[in-house]
Amino acid sequence: MVATSRPNHRLAGRGTPRGGPTLRRRIWRHRWMYAFFLPGVVYFLVFVYLPLAGNIIAFKDYSPFLGFARSPWVGLENFERLFTDPDFRLALTNTLKIEGLQLLFAFPAPLGLALLLNSMVSDRAKRLVQSIVYLPHFLSWVIVISLWQQIFGGAGFINQVLRDQGMDTVNIMSNPDLFKPLVVLQVIWKEAGWGTILFLAALTKIDAQLYEAAVIDGAGGWRRLRDVTLPGIRSVIVLLLILRLAFALSVGFEQYYLQRNAVGAGAAEVLDTFIYFRGIQNGDWGFATAVGLVRGIVGALLILGANWLAKRFGEEGIL
Repeated sequence: MVATSRPNHRLAGRGTPRGGPTLRRRIWRHRWMYAFFLPGVVYFLVFVYLPLAGNIIAFKDYSPFLGFARSPWVGLENFERLFTDPDFRLALTNTLKIEGLQLLFAFPAPLGLALLLNSMVSDRAKRLVQSIVYLPHFLSWVIVISLWQQIFGGAGFINQVLRDQGMDTVNIMSNPDLFKPLVVLQVIWKEAGWGTILFLAALTKIDAQLYEAAVIDGAGGWRRLRDVTLPGIRSVIVLLLILRLAFALSVGFEQYYLQRNAVGAGAAEVLDTFIYFRGIQNGDWGFATAVGLVRGIVGALLILGANWLAKRFGEEGIL
């Protein structure tokens, strides 16, 4: 008779489980990779997720002297004030107008600049232009506003030339009617060069044979742009547009804070500066937090809606 051996379950239990190595062993095997992730995880936990608990202030009449626990609850009172506060409506209107102008002009500017750089024949000239247009991105808004003040301000270069010619001067930097187009031009000058990086990277991924086929078919420059270039980078454009909508109600703080006194709150008050002045300077912590919370929720809804719409039209989206 042939003896049949039975598996020793005790010995089998000491080995590797049937489903593969345990979670603890996998973590230990890739411990250095997780070690590299750890600082980033700690950063987001401490500076992003943990502060979300502070949104409880939006439902309280918060006072720093009383703290979170002893500040009285007011429920939705701070949110109801959003519909009656005239200063909030002014800040919201200015924010929407500026964001609309930026979507129309500042968002396509890096794409147009990338197309121009991509069409340059000389690589040396292309690198030179890239270095020049990238530089403003690394300047702070304090320096940018100071430079624009030296050119367009009341005692700036343009008015000096006008005075020398015996003409009337104009202070563009303190004109409330010109403020919204002015800040859009400032954003384009500062950020358009940096924004071309992604578009230039996307343009390099387009197959050169598509351009050759288009030339053989007799397509001119505009037709190649319409039928080859733009469809080739359409996914990148959609991705950046979706990400941009997440910050539709946050146009920035420093740029507007630095110019607010020159043009007045009626022209320069946006939601970012409104939250600062109402919450920190005036001590209306609960209402300012409610404004910030609503702004974050609206941004999340916009990005989810834009992502859903992009997928309906056949794009990949971000989620």
